[in-house]
Amino acid sequence: MKYLINEYQYYLKREKGLSQNTITAYLRDLEQYRTYLEKSYEITKIQKIERKHIETFLKSLHKKNLSSKSLSRKLTAIKGFHQFLLIENELDTNVAYDIESPKVEKTLPQVLSVQEVIKIIEAVKGTDPLSIRNQALLELIYGSGLRVSELLDLKIADIHLLEGYVRVLGKGNKEREVPLGDMSVQALRLYLTKSRNQLTMNSIDYLFLNQDGKRLSRQGFFKILRKIAKAAGIDRDVSPHTLRHSFATHLLEAGVDLRTLQELLGHEDIQTTQIYTHISQKHLKDVYLNTHPRAKEKNNV
Repeated sequence: MKYLINEYQYYLKREKGLSQNTITAYLRDLEQYRTYLEKSYEITKIQKIERKHIETFLKSLHKKNLSSKSLSRKLTAIKGFHQFLLIENELDTNVAYDIESPKVEKTLPQVLSVQEVIKIIEAVKGTDPLSIRNQALLELIYGSGLRVSELLDLKIADIHLLEGYVRVLGKGNKEREVPLGDMSVQALRLYLTKSRNQLTMNSIDYLFLNQDGKRLSRQGFFKILRKIAKAAGIDRDVSPHTLRHSFATHLLEAGVDLRTLQELLGHEDIQTTQIYTHISQKHLKDVYLNTHPRAKEKNNV
């Protein structure tokens, strides 16, 4: 079965155009699935897999207190794999087809206020190469709402400062052009002229580099951002995705329509974008309750 999972990997990349992070997650889920079938049922051939085997696998994960979101993703990986086997005529039927996914509780992503974002950006001080790079990182991810993978996959050729846009390769290898604000342009221009060439002497074409002159990693950026947020006095857990969510929410509150926001974020389905309407409404309610003099009953003194 292992070689079929490897074949499925190529299918996900070549035919479905999924991101490498998604493919890696699915392969990890399928490897866990394969191991379970072998250890629990001594199944090594896909033809022997029955619906009950998949259901007991999911039950075993549920007993380990795995979240509904994780269970749902694992079932998606299994369903997709079995559908692939059906397409390739390895199986006559998809035994996982009508297994219901667990209900995933929808949680609203964390959003920073405009003031908190400004605090984080202004917490980057100094004229050394790394400080200038960090300023460009923050201005770009908040100014354009990029996914962290999109941000760190950028190459110098993708940046068009004179025209004021950045070319991004998003999910499913779909390319889009995202506008750059003045602050992003200024920060990027300073980074490219005063900082980047001090981080490397090699001909690496990735835009953002670490202190060793190599491509900046996701883990590296996470650590940088958390350190900056702490220096800014933000006591919440801040991730690159927090800045993307904040970008979307702040635009929505400023009057940007959903279709435009969908294009900027690179969402294939507008329903994905609609979550920000809920965030925006909650944020507005919180602001109202905390600021309006007649919003809350005062305690008698």
